[in-house]
Amino acid sequence: MRNLYIAFFAIVTLAVSGCTQKTEQKQTGTSSALPRSTPEAEGVSSEGILQFIGAADSAYNNGIEIHSMMILRHGKVIAEGWWAPYRADLKHTMYSVSKSFTSTAIGFAVAEGKLKLTDKVVSFFPESLPDTVSPYLAELDVKDLLTMSVGQAQEPAVTVTDDWVKAFLAAPIENEPGTVFLYNSAGSFMLSAILQKVTGEKVIDYLKPRLFDPLGIEGADSEVNPQGINTGGWGIRVKTEDMAKLGLLYLQKGIWNGKQLLPQEWVADATSKQIETKPENISDTDDWSQGYGYKFWQTTHHAVRADGAFGQYIIMLPEKDAVIVLTAQASNMQEELNLVWNYLLPAFKDEKLPENKEPEQQLKDRLSHLSLPTYTEAKTSPLQENINGKIISLNENPLNIKELSLKFNGNVCTMTLKQDTTSYDFNFSDTGWAEGETLRHGPSLTARAKANLTGLPPFKVAGNYTWKTDNKLELVLRYIESPHNEKFVLTFSEPVVNMEYSSNIDNYQSKLQLNGKIEK
Repeated sequence: MRNLYIAFFAIVTLAVSGCTQKTEQKQTGTSSALPRSTPEAEGVSSEGILQFIGAADSAYNNGIEIHSMMILRHGKVIAEGWWAPYRADLKHTMYSVSKSFTSTAIGFAVAEGKLKLTDKVVSFFPESLPDTVSPYLAELDVKDLLTMSVGQAQEPAVTVTDDWVKAFLAAPIENEPGTVFLYNSAGSFMLSAILQKVTGEKVIDYLKPRLFDPLGIEGADSEVNPQGINTGGWGIRVKTEDMAKLGLLYLQKGIWNGKQLLPQEWVADATSKQIETKPENISDTDDWSQGYGYKFWQTTHHAVRADGAFGQYIIMLPEKDAVIVLTAQASNMQEELNLVWNYLLPAFKDEKLPENKEPEQQLKDRLSHLSLPTYTEAKTSPLQENINGKIISLNENPLNIKELSLKFNGNVCTMTLKQDTTSYDFNFSDTGWAEGETLRHGPSLTARAKANLTGLPPFKVAGNYTWKTDNKLELVLRYIESPHNEKFVLTFSEPVVNMEYSSNIDNYQSKLQLNGKIEK
């Protein structure tokens, strides 16, 4: 999962609330929302949070694009915000944060006696074993999967096969299980497969009565593999506040509303160092060299985190009694964490702060106007009328886009894209974001996986466009339940059309050139 593959492919919710009713709101079975408070009331500086937002916005040009943030202190949400077109009600692809949910499911299964950490992996899949079971494969157990210490020299590429379990078990194991850390999403999938074997339920369904319902997490979904098993190491989608709830559950040692949902011993083991990640290169400033638990990373500043590709984070700070959640599209995940350490961490104080109305109001105003950069000035071109509604046929290309057309109506441009044998319509606004839904798969780190994105509903999108010059049209399509977007830049020299395609999955560095012409 760590290798970035090139994949082919309104207004923000108000954040901080100082209202007394929300401040006094309690976690109850009848209300799924976490209680709200103000930063100063919980000992956090509003000015510090403002500095973090300013630094985050400045980091946009350096490839760090924050989509949402939520900060909890003493069990209460003190600041929350979504950069438009992202919203509080939207789920977000979490990538490997999904591993922490899968680990939690294993914790429940262990507590219920459905399996043990010492259970051998081969015992669950007698029908999928290779002809010869090596001693190391025979030794491999559930704990080794949890701690990313399978012993394989490299992660097996199971996702391009028809039978992921069989492919994993066939991969050679060169080191004694439990001794060497290797980031291994395929191993996390195996945990999902084991859970489904012993419970008869997918991870997402097994978690519903045990985790999602008690925490008020609604609408969670997950991808499946070709056999209908949740992918486990990625693929779960929940909302920002749902991520915060998982972090709070672990921060509270498995207790929710006074009830011990997850055993305290499991929480302690899952969030403590079980294995060194970089034993030869431990650094005080490297958040990937602090050790690993059961699908949770040890982190500098005595913190623990769940993390996913492109900067999805649940950061738990036990010493501060705090949880910080970020969703993002970050090309440098360490730099994203550094924003937290440099700006948010110093904002946490040891006692309640006096009311500070001016920065508190500034923070509320700032959070209510968060937005990613977008084209907001309506522009037109002399070409617009000539190309309106005409078919643009494209030469053979790796995206299998056969043709497209553009229709302009007021401030909205509708692009109809024929890819393979299917046509898709997308709306783009030249003064903001035009939202919609599509069945077309957008950029994805797991685009090469068989059954990629299977099990998910139509994807929510938002489009923005502008005429860069009289003959150059740029359209940006965001998949707003994921970190990713696509950019289409069309240059017209009638009847010739050149289209440049790129996506932010690789920070727009890889561009595909497509050529075509306007049909008469």
